[in-house]
Amino acid sequence: MTCLKDKRLWLIFCIPIFIVCLAMSAQADKGKVKLAYVQWSSEIASTNLVRAVLQEEMNYQCEIIPMQADEMWQAVAEGQVDGMVSAWLPNTQKEYYEEYGEQCVDLGPNLEGARTGLVVPNVTLGRQTAATGLRNKPYITAESIADLPKYKDKFHRIIVGIDPEAGIMHNAEEAMEEYGLDDFNLTKGSEQTMTRALDRAISRQEWIVVTGWVPHWKFARWELKFLDDPKNVFGGEEHINTVVRQGLEEDMPEVYEFLDNFYWEPEDMGQLMVWIHDDEGQYPYEKALRYIRTHPKQMDFWLP
Repeated sequence: MTCLKDKRLWLIFCIPIFIVCLAMSAQADKGKVKLAYVQWSSEIASTNLVRAVLQEEMNYQCEIIPMQADEMWQAVAEGQVDGMVSAWLPNTQKEYYEEYGEQCVDLGPNLEGARTGLVVPNVTLGRQTAATGLRNKPYITAESIADLPKYKDKFHRIIVGIDPEAGIMHNAEEAMEEYGLDDFNLTKGSEQTMTRALDRAISRQEWIVVTGWVPHWKFARWELKFLDDPKNVFGGEEHINTVVRQGLEEDMPEVYEFLDNFYWEPEDMGQLMVWIHDDEGQYPYEKALRYIRTHPKQMDFWLP
């Protein structure tokens, strides 16, 4: 009798634990999501944030994979990854959209108010303002891309670019043709090499022109300006879209709904980018977790 009672007590104690373990196992086994991204500050921020929400709030595993822009679009189109939040449209990644767009599902903008173009420092030599209180003129006097040939020697005939497959690089090459910049060389590198060159030039008050875009932390750190683009090579205002593979809605409806809901403002992205940059870009996931903790209302809107 005592043995039977002990067994009953054991069952009463163990069954709730068993049920909890099953629930935890079910949550842990919700599946794995793969996201592609380009290694721009903006996309590092947004992709790590999406990964953090999927893992910490929705109990999915999430792998993020850095790629060149063309590889990213191809990977989504072929179903090698589940999606991306890094599609700059309608102009910057236009050729990739035209090539792969019909094989993907475009969920629309996750951020609006973006822009790309050629950028120069907008800082003065010495004091920002004169004794009269008026602002001194910036030491770089070029206002338009059309002005670049006039100042080619001051710019050392160089436009500092980023990774060669980025859409902004293709637009920069087109701008060089449209504006007759035959004497200029578009250097290829990365976002990091571009910002280092910008930092060095500003500290030495040298002339420099770079490929640039917003949102980006460099506009918070330095006074910069876009050169006018009267021929509209770079296009006007852009938006960053979320694009997913075909079949994701059927396979992972929760993930699809979250990615469809995901939307934020440029100042929100700017805040996360500054946090990441302040830590020399080493711990973007930790900064994404910080963003989640400080923006609970956005989580309510994003989560299914």
